Amino acid sequence: MASPYIELTVGDRVVKVTNPDKIYFPEIGATKRELVEYYVSVGEGALRALYDRPTYLKRHPDGVETEGIYQKRMPPKHPEWLQTVTVRFPGGRTADALKVTEVAAIAYCANLGTIDFHPWPVRSSDTDHPDELRVDIDPQPGTGFEEARRVASVASEILQELGMTGFPKTSGNRGIHISVRIEPRWDFTQVRYAGIAFAREVERRVPDLATTAWWKEERGERVFIDYNQNARDRTVAAAYSVRARPYAPVSTPLTWKELEDADPRDFDIRTVPARFAKLGDVHAAIDERAFSIEPLLEWFERDGHEDMPYPPNYPKMPGEPKRVQPSKARGDSR
Repeated sequence: MASPYIELTVGDRVVKVTNPDKIYFPEIGATKRELVEYYVSVGEGALRALYDRPTYLKRHPDGVETEGIYQKRMPPKHPEWLQTVTVRFPGGRTADALKVTEVAAIAYCANLGTIDFHPWPVRSSDTDHPDELRVDIDPQPGTGFEEARRVASVASEILQELGMTGFPKTSGNRGIHISVRIEPRWDFTQVRYAGIAFAREVERRVPDLATTAWWKEERGERVFIDYNQNARDRTVAAAYSVRARPYAPVSTPLTWKELEDADPRDFDIRTVPARFAKLGDVHAAIDERAFSIEPLLEWFERDGHEDMPYPPNYPKMPGEPKRVQPSKARGDSR
């Protein structure tokens, strides 16, 4: 027996949505159809965040309470109009990832059970030189969104001093992401250095609140600034991306003023469309100006050109410090 389906007109395409009444988000009873229609309703903003970028898909074809599929390669079988771009991993292998060029592509992938969209910080024309610096503010146990908000405020002050414009959004959980458009003149290593320098400056100003410690045993009850989100092949959820949680939260763009008293639980697939219809994309100006990271690279040199550990799945990188957690390096038995 054929699966039930509906067809949605998305721009110039017709997107088929199979099993539209399947419950994807049990806490609020939201269905697969609602997921696809959500992405269409915020299509202009979602497309701006994903446009022309290699994008990974986090799929939950049977709903968010099932194990997800983190998909870096676009399935070979897909419509002719759906585009891909080749990306190179740190180890040298390559893959053809989704390249988003229209809202219909987002809707098509949502029908495949894609909850989260994770774009690279590059455009398809040059996948080796990022055009976005990412500040990932990640609360650790004992901290939450309020502490992340305070760290983001410090980050905002630093960006203003640098003459840069940052665009904040909720992560869809307890954290905050800040995106800064940069000139695509530097490679991933240099952009990561800039991210390290920025994170260190935040930590320097509020050492009891923020940390750059890669090893969890050293973080304590502080907010971690994940500088490694600027490394090749690392991604964060896009603006307007739904997150795979039972209540269907959305990683929602905010103004800095809104961030002062925002509650991330207020933003989900049922509330964000109305917000978008009223306000439009509050990050619409993000592509208007790109900034130089030279000041941050100067800070990195000021700090002794001292690198920090990469994620464990990366090959050993030139200049990287010893990749072993401090307690093991000391030979602690605890």
